[in-house]
Amino acid sequence: MKNAHLTLWIGIALVAGVIVGVAAPGFAIKMHPLAAIFLRMVKMIIAPLLFSTLVVGIAGHGDVKKIGRVGIKTLIYFEIVTTIALFIGLGVANMTNPGIGIEHPAVLPQLDEISSATSTICHNSFSEFFIDLFPTSIVQSMAEGNLLQIVIFSIFFALAICTVGKKAKPVMDLLNSVCQIMFKFTEFVMLFAPVGIFGAISYTVASSGIGVLKNYAKIIGSLYFALIVFVAIVLFIACKIVGISLRALLQAIEEPAILAFTTASSEAALPKAMEIMENFGVPKSIVGFVMPTGYTFNCDGSALYLAIAVIFCAQIAGINLPIEQQLIIMFALMVTSKGIAGVPRVALIILAGTLMSFNIPIIGVAILLGIDQLLDMGRTTVNLIGNCVATVVIARWENEFDYNKMNKYIASGSEKLESKPYPEEIES
Repeated sequence: MKNAHLTLWIGIALVAGVIVGVAAPGFAIKMHPLAAIFLRMVKMIIAPLLFSTLVVGIAGHGDVKKIGRVGIKTLIYFEIVTTIALFIGLGVANMTNPGIGIEHPAVLPQLDEISSATSTICHNSFSEFFIDLFPTSIVQSMAEGNLLQIVIFSIFFALAICTVGKKAKPVMDLLNSVCQIMFKFTEFVMLFAPVGIFGAISYTVASSGIGVLKNYAKIIGSLYFALIVFVAIVLFIACKIVGISLRALLQAIEEPAILAFTTASSEAALPKAMEIMENFGVPKSIVGFVMPTGYTFNCDGSALYLAIAVIFCAQIAGINLPIEQQLIIMFALMVTSKGIAGVPRVALIILAGTLMSFNIPIIGVAILLGIDQLLDMGRTTVNLIGNCVATVVIARWENEFDYNKMNKYIASGSEKLESKPYPEEIES
């Protein structure tokens, strides 16, 4: 009941934010600190929650071999789904031609800024990315919010606990308590979600303006259409394979999905999404590993966006890319889109770096910068949904998904939805 009330207040905040953004843009711009404060509150939860959840999940299970097995399965699934997302984006872009007929200003001062950011961030080798997975200081990793480094440290810490055995019991008891405390902490922070969402959405509407929807309706519509296609087909099939209802899952993660959409921040939704997926029937260790890893390796919405944006930028520059070159660029995006999550406007930086590598003018990136917040809202939400589905798929692949727990969770909601359990669950 408490969650239903919070969701209602979030909906009210969303509508109020749009109204204030349109009616009083000057006032709405000043509301941005509310969103910034809420996001800071969320970020202070993530590191201790992720560390305690992952260590307790892995060390509590005691199966060291499982870690490597889950890791391999997770990366295989991520690569398959992200590749499909890229090709859906490519197909929609070739169908809608989002860059044809768009008029752009003669002067775009953001071009120098984008070029500078690209040269300093995007030209990293794979070896540098691999080295950066391993933290020199876990305190620094937590302060910077580097999720992958926290995951690596947590895995080694859990392995050490498994090796030490009974002597590590006091530490396990402490981390169990920390885990419970952080979930309660998350509930407290979520009470401020409506305020943060009001600040975020009113600022977005006021700064972008409703008129931008008319000017760039083609690119915005192309992206959101592709995102809907991806969820309705790819994620629906993934859910069908593992025997769950996509509608039930979407209803379960409604609150974190709204957070992701309104704030355009994956981090804002992560703590609540992790809690929900554990209650939904996914083991703690799989949730703790798959969700944060997915924010680097399984950004389905961002992959779709990059595919569409490449075609948009080429068409803005008057370049007609042959299908062979489009496929080569897609392969490049599979590589360059990994490993730099957490960098502001990261999708635009990756896009600019990829375009420059293929000698395509980046004028389209400067145009996208003006509407990036609107585009980011959709792709961030699909990133979240895709990672939630991934936890269920990996849990089922490991034969550890609890269908009974899922059905109880669904039944406890305001509306009971049908879900198809596997035969093993019926027999048990």
